[in-house]
Amino acid sequence: MAQTPQDDNFGHKHMDPPKAKHPSQPANEKIENNPGTHVKKLIAVISGKGGVGKSSVSALCALHVMKKGLRTAILDADITGPSIPRMFGLGPADIRADSQYLYPAQSATGIKVMSMNLLMEKEEQPVVWRSPVITGAMRQFWTDVVWGDVDYMFVDMPPGTGDIPLTLYQAFPLDGIIIVATPQELVEMIVQKAVNMARMMNIPILGLIENMSWMPCPHCGEKIYPFGESGIDEIAAKENLPVLAKLPIDSALAKACDEGTVEYYEGADLSGLDAVL
Repeated sequence: MAQTPQDDNFGHKHMDPPKAKHPSQPANEKIENNPGTHVKKLIAVISGKGGVGKSSVSALCALHVMKKGLRTAILDADITGPSIPRMFGLGPADIRADSQYLYPAQSATGIKVMSMNLLMEKEEQPVVWRSPVITGAMRQFWTDVVWGDVDYMFVDMPPGTGDIPLTLYQAFPLDGIIIVATPQELVEMIVQKAVNMARMMNIPILGLIENMSWMPCPHCGEKIYPFGESGIDEIAAKENLPVLAKLPIDSALAKACDEGTVEYYEGADLSGLDAVL
């Protein structure tokens, strides 16, 4: 499905937006997927700000579920900053289409993936679209992609509380969200924004994952806290939410994501997910 970049009215290069085949719907009405898609649980992975490693956490959550023998998929809803395909070593040649639908790429271990980068000729090509077109593309990843039978689909969200999270909360049949944070200053305020938005939209919050929580000392193996001691437990207790994992800074994970081999990474303990999924 490679497309040819076109000039917009500002002289920027962008990809042709997807052709909408479905009538517009009220913002608060759930959109239906196609007859070839059957997703049992739809989980969004969100963050209140960028730079917290949400995409890598989304990938690790999907891998944890896949290793239990469950059919797993990732919908990369970060339309303007997609990174999931590179983590799994996938490209445009890994998807296919017919006259009506798209079919997701599939990783070496069987995880299904759909992302804007799978529709681009070059992964570094920018998506220069206005917000309504971006949200339309995200909707079409649900309506126009034949996902088949999926036990758990994780949606890798863009950061913040803007149009795409709002559209997803209103229009997608979400079963819950996972909030990703880091142990830096102001994290309580940032997490609070994400929590408040989810509760405003009546979306269940499954729990918190603290990423970049600690790192092992290269000499003795003791835990080092480069951003200071974690406050995630206090935040979770205040909001009556579980802490699902505290993930370390690991150069092996960064290398695996860069090399497209994240599905073979073994260093993440996400056993806390089992109690809420």
